[in-house]
Amino acid sequence: MRIALGADHAGFELKDKIKQYLQQKALQVEDYGTSSAESVDYPDYACRVGQDVSAGCSDRGILVCGSGIGMAMAANKVHGIRAANVTTEHEARMSREHNNANVLALGARILGAEEAFRIVDTWLATQFAGGRHERRVEKMAALEQEAASTGASTGHAS
Repeated sequence: MRIALGADHAGFELKDKIKQYLQQKALQVEDYGTSSAESVDYPDYACRVGQDVSAGCSDRGILVCGSGIGMAMAANKVHGIRAANVTTEHEARMSREHNNANVLALGARILGAEEAFRIVDTWLATQFAGGRHERRVEKMAALEQEAASTGASTGHAS
């Protein structure tokens, strides 16, 4: 499995710990930065990871910022990305099982390294359940496709 990693200045230390953790598990890791506490803009890193996953270069992506919120919001702007901001193992499991999330967003100011490792392990080990959830994920993809073709939000719910 190949994992794309990205972080802003608030998340770079936790990202580096996750990188080492994944490499110890013999997973391939593509690190898109950043690598210091110098202030950067999180959408740049979310975009790099999102594009890598969307293009099929990596199987999944992991993003880290202060809260995980900004990274998830930015990554979800990339076509084909279903990023989930996760703070618990249960959320990690559900984001994969029910939503087929392909990008995990974590908050370095919320989670300690050991807690983040448990979330990452759960997220990577959980498979998409399919079934009734497949229909819902397909509806999200259709909304995304419609918005892309019209250049605007669909504005309707089913």
